[in-house]
Amino acid sequence: MKITHYGHSTFSIEVKGIHLLVDPFISGNEKVKDKVNIEELKADYILLTHAHQDHTLDAEAIAKRTGAVIISNFEITTH
Repeated sequence: MKITHYGHSTFSIEVKGIHLLVDPFISGNEKVKDKVNIEELKADYILLTHAHQDHTLDAEAIAKRTGAVIISNFEITTH
């Protein structure tokens, strides 16, 4: 298992070749937006804890690029 903290609430977890991304907030995060390229992040699943922008900002773009499944409550995933 490999866990990487990307700042604020964003983590990636790699387990047996599966990539989980938690609360992707990169492009709006001044501390990491120039250090982490969202176009290079891997994701099979994106986990969203709640709907605040500082937890969901890059989820849609990453999911569209990677084909990742977004996992969260009904209201967030259908938005």
